[in-house]
Amino acid sequence: MPALESQPDERGLPHFATTHWSVVLAAGEVESPQAADALARLCRAYWYPLYAYVRRQGRGSPDAQDLTQEFFARVLEKNFLKSATPEKGRFRSFLLVALKRFLANEWERASAQKRGGGRAPVELDAVSAEERYRLEPVDEASADRIYERRWALALLDQVLIQLQDEAGRAGKAEHFELLKPFLYGERGPLSQTAIGARLGLSESAVKSAVHRLRQRYRELLRQEVANTVANPADVEDELRHLLNVLNG
Repeated sequence: MPALESQPDERGLPHFATTHWSVVLAAGEVESPQAADALARLCRAYWYPLYAYVRRQGRGSPDAQDLTQEFFARVLEKNFLKSATPEKGRFRSFLLVALKRFLANEWERASAQKRGGGRAPVELDAVSAEERYRLEPVDEASADRIYERRWALALLDQVLIQLQDEAGRAGKAEHFELLKPFLYGERGPLSQTAIGARLGLSESAVKSAVHRLRQRYRELLRQEVANTVANPADVEDELRHLLNVLNG
């Protein structure tokens, strides 16, 4: 896996862009359209770790889908953003704490009405959710641990999607697919010589392309992490945490 490291800006200083989660928190209760949109996009990107958490708690697939959908409806309607709490520093931590409170205190009341109130604020792919959940290890891993690992992997998926989109817009979709395996190690299904022959590039040009792809991966990874924390000082700690979760 590529190193989780900071990327300096043109001044040689660590780069930290304004984050989506910080925009949400700055708005207080998501009063601005910009904050509401940022929160919705974050929820769409990171719904599966919450679904996996609910499933690991022993809920069946239909209930887990309903619970996850109702939870997001509450979040997007500001119910869980009214009180400032320390865990809001990280979107990952905020969501899990809020979900636990919802499961413990809110579901009985929510289920007395039509589930979700007819709302579908976050699109859940039920088939994909269960296909993915069936691949989870059958072990004694706690729901919290499953959530943490799924969160880390969901974040990496977001980075890969961005890389793929960038390659597509640049007309280099095939380059990306062939070079992608080298993001995670020194070897892939095809050698760099074979890839060069296929793309009409020298081996040294392929090596340079791999280096650039890894560099861009690290940049996007750091940006994606920055989208989920409120304080620039938390980025490095969050990167280390994710690496520990994936290697644990």
